[in-house]
Amino acid sequence: MKGAEKSSMLRSMIFCTEDAVSSSDVDSCVRHIGLCLQGFRASPHRFRFIRARNPAILTRLLDLPDIDKVDGFVLPKFNESVYHAYFDQLQGTPFKVMPTLETKDVFDFNAMSELRQGLLQDGVAQRILMLRIGGNDLMNLLGVRRPRSLTLYETPLAHVIAQLVTIFKPYGFSISAPVFEYLDDMATLQKEIRLDLAHGLTGKTAIHPAQVPAIEAAYSVDEEDYEMAVKLNEHTAPAVFKMHNAMCEVATHQQWASSIINRQQCYGVKLSNPKDKYTELYV
Repeated sequence: MKGAEKSSMLRSMIFCTEDAVSSSDVDSCVRHIGLCLQGFRASPHRFRFIRARNPAILTRLLDLPDIDKVDGFVLPKFNESVYHAYFDQLQGTPFKVMPTLETKDVFDFNAMSELRQGLLQDGVAQRILMLRIGGNDLMNLLGVRRPRSLTLYETPLAHVIAQLVTIFKPYGFSISAPVFEYLDDMATLQKEIRLDLAHGLTGKTAIHPAQVPAIEAAYSVDEEDYEMAVKLNEHTAPAVFKMHNAMCEVATHQQWASSIINRQQCYGVKLSNPKDKYTELYV
């Protein structure tokens, strides 16, 4: 945790009371979080969340004297069976939440569609910062572990991730990518992030401070993508135009362009080699 706190690039932190804590240490964990809260100072550029082990632990966390110093909670093993147990407690509070999809229900299209309808309810949808995919829990349900040197998109989770994207993203939910658990394979981590982005996922939790620079670098946008996104957002842009040898269509590329500009504002641009950057109208 100390190494993470010192990372100048770190934008958010999650304090865990769930799988990273053994059952015998939960009480100690909650007490230590209470002590940490006393020393927290306001940090507008660094957000803090607590992953509640279950609804009962969320109750204890909400009772801590300085709990208002965190921005919200991660809700693990989230499905319809714990929906009310979590959200009933959060009524009247300012906290944002990140439900984690990591139970066997995730493999059921109908179950996820029903869960989406619940999350779209007034007073709930506005509280959800994003949905998280619990890759390791889902792999555990399948009795497998991600092999070294392979991305999640080379495992059975490829289909699952794509399905979650198509169920939730058209309805306005952001979805973050599963963690990458190997600390000595930055090349595969970078490859996986490129595939995360290609699937429309936003954000990737680092499990070690050494991963933070690699994740941040991967989220910087290509110079040509940024230039196309800016052009697509101009009021004077033609409906269809050619730029960087690619077709750009305002009606169908607008959301992509907005996401690229948002990423650029957070992570910057990685410069490419100088090229011809003319724009011409398709006819």
